[in-house]
Amino acid sequence: MAKRLLVTIALWALGGPAGLHHLYLGRDNHALLWMLTLGGFGVGWLWELWLLPGWVAQANSTPEQPRKEHPPLSPVRFFGQASVGIYFGLVAFIGLSTLPGFYFLALPLAVGLGVYLVSEVGDQASDLQGTLSAAFITAPIFYGRPVAILPVSLITSVVAQKHRRYKASRGTSEKLSVRLYRLGLAYLAFTTPLAYCAFYNTAATVNYVASTIGAALDWFYVFPSLGGLLESVLLLPYHAAKSLGLTGGYFQEWEKVFVFVQSFQNERQQMAYKVLGLPDDATPEEISKSYRELVKNWHPDHNLHRAAEAERRFIEIQAAYELLTQMRKRR
Repeated sequence: MAKRLLVTIALWALGGPAGLHHLYLGRDNHALLWMLTLGGFGVGWLWELWLLPGWVAQANSTPEQPRKEHPPLSPVRFFGQASVGIYFGLVAFIGLSTLPGFYFLALPLAVGLGVYLVSEVGDQASDLQGTLSAAFITAPIFYGRPVAILPVSLITSVVAQKHRRYKASRGTSEKLSVRLYRLGLAYLAFTTPLAYCAFYNTAATVNYVASTIGAALDWFYVFPSLGGLLESVLLLPYHAAKSLGLTGGYFQEWEKVFVFVQSFQNERQQMAYKVLGLPDDATPEEISKSYRELVKNWHPDHNLHRAAEAERRFIEIQAAYELLTQMRKRR
């Protein structure tokens, strides 16, 4: 049956984040990806509106012989692979990190499958064995570190890009019920561990989320503006629930994440005052004065005899000043 553009647009508008338009066009991998990420975190769903006519034409065209050349390198696909790999890794970290050998089995499997799912979107594919092998080889190197998700995802994405190829063209002759059944199983496999930990092991889940947020914010210490943006994004669900008046019971456990981030930022603020040699109650004028003096004293161009130390102190002073400035703006 020929696919219609108007139907595709309607499904995109009504159920785009759930991948209904991709299911209609026979793009099951893309539909599953959208189901698990709510339309590519919302951004992918909005961006793909302009691609719908081409996908409809492709769905209605006669299947071609598989092409032997490699697809061109796509920065967008690589970014998607790395992002979804990180996302799958975070979900595994929250739901499965209590399992023995998590960093040897569950984490690389989750990241590898996330990267591979993006690799299989559209007319492209990759090598499943090579993608998973890269994840399993890399994960033990960062054993015990929540930030392991980032390098494992990046390296796995590079390997998946190296093995990129065009798919062997095939139609969607399978029954819709069979395709929905397969998508449903994949969705349950992804969400069940997360739902279990969120509702039945809330305290442990909160600790894992807090640890992950702390590790992420720690990476952005020298970039306070980015750290503040990341903090706002990560705490968006908390602020939304708070605005709806949710308090006590189950929600009370999740308030611990907010308390943790607040204490984390307070600790950073005290360190910033210490770097600038100021008390905690210093005025904005005192902060600016101390910053100007320290920057002048520790500028690398004025300390060639101790360049490495001067560069380190210079970066610390700038980061401390920016952090305190951002804190003042929020008040």
